[in-house]
Amino acid sequence: MVLDRVAIQRALTRITHEILEKNRGTEQLALVGIYTRGVYLSQRLAAEIKKGEGVSVPCGEIDITLYRDDVGRSRARPEVRSTTIPFSVDDLRIVLVDDVLYTGRTVRAAMDALIDFGRPRSIQLAVLVDRGHRELPIRADYVGKNLPTAHDEHVHVRLVERDGVDEVVTE
Repeated sequence: MVLDRVAIQRALTRITHEILEKNRGTEQLALVGIYTRGVYLSQRLAAEIKKGEGVSVPCGEIDITLYRDDVGRSRARPEVRSTTIPFSVDDLRIVLVDDVLYTGRTVRAAMDALIDFGRPRSIQLAVLVDRGHRELPIRADYVGKNLPTAHDEHVHVRLVERDGVDEVVTE
């Protein structure tokens, strides 16, 4: 096991502090989670900010399915979920949140999708695990755990909201 429940919570607390420090508080700050587990992580970060600062930051959910560069390349029909961003992104500092950063293609798709909603002041990236092997020039601003992996390894993030347990494992 790479991270257990306690280690995940500790990483999210640290990421929360780093976000607040870099952005000098919560003014003009919003979180947007990338489906699926990035949504749960963004909600946890928002709860940490509320607990520490007493401020509720806007929180949204983004589905990148139709923005992926491999849509239509397989016979499988993509599952499209709804994107919910109940606030204007214009001039906000948006922190995109995802569970694992690997090639960078998911993040590129998320930025494309986000830009369709307006023009943020900036887009930052928070991930629980950065496993390396980038194919695009994308890096995370906030990382819970750097985890060097082989290309054939799989990193599984399991969260209690979806999987009944908080853990990160490799196979």
